[in-house]
Amino acid sequence: MRAAGAMSAHAEKAVLAPVLDQLKATCDFGPVTQNLAELPDVDLLVTGWGCPPITAQALEHLPSLKAIVHTAGSVKGFVTDACWDRGIVVSSAASANALPVAEYTLAMILLSGKRVLERARDYQAVKQIDYYDLPPTVGNYGATVGILSASMIGRRVIELLRPFDFHVLVHDPFVTEVDGAESVSLQELFARSDVVSVHTPLLPETRGLVSGELLKRLRDDAMLINTARGAVIDQEALVREIGRIRAVLDVTDPEVLPPEHPLWRSENVLITPHLAGSQGNEWGRLAHHALAEVRRWVAGEPFATPVPAERRERIA
Repeated sequence: MRAAGAMSAHAEKAVLAPVLDQLKATCDFGPVTQNLAELPDVDLLVTGWGCPPITAQALEHLPSLKAIVHTAGSVKGFVTDACWDRGIVVSSAASANALPVAEYTLAMILLSGKRVLERARDYQAVKQIDYYDLPPTVGNYGATVGILSASMIGRRVIELLRPFDFHVLVHDPFVTEVDGAESVSLQELFARSDVVSVHTPLLPETRGLVSGELLKRLRDDAMLINTARGAVIDQEALVREIGRIRAVLDVTDPEVLPPEHPLWRSENVLITPHLAGSQGNEWGRLAHHALAEVRRWVAGEPFATPVPAERRERIA
């Protein structure tokens, strides 16, 4: 079986390089390029960040292509309908990439409950902290966490929250029951939660889903965490509510925000540079996930993490 790679040189070096020898021992593998027209006719493509859209025109150069193994999360933007229409089987490392996003979310929930960033800033400013006069909203005991979307990441966050003394709510229009969480309406999720964590894919119907009306339902000093996509939140409405509520934003709209944007100046907002997903040594998890999928394909076994054609409209 012949395979090749389609990704940027940076992605090849960061993600694929650690397993390249093992890939070559598994199949006839190579080369790796961003130019699909340069690829030889192959049975399988290993894709990654920087892969251009695999359109019907691109597929004309790959008449034997039967499978795609993606070394990152979402395949949206490069696996086109032409791939599924031709019956090409697609696998993604989204489940592996979901793990660090869920870990980041858990960390931010716990840190925000203790007001770590705010209190550290006060401590540095040599402000007196009266531990006996803190509001009852400080701390994580018995707090309510709302998970917006029972996605792969949302479900993993719910699993990670189980050892803690939280009450967990979830809203997902496609799911009525999630183990470890109480399913509620969208309005109730915002009205009852001390923390709302957004894990909704960006689709036409979810753009601006977290509206000004929903943000107003959050209690004073509540926390909004977004590791999904910036455009899921009505950002201008968020600007109006910041000060009354707090936010951790790993994604914004646009990315990066212009220097003069008011969210940069708010002490109630932590903005991180889209770092919740796999970084550094976590790329090794993606590489080994992809390697395992290639080995399954070579052995004639089905992929462990396929992306079915029927999910194409709801892909994050």
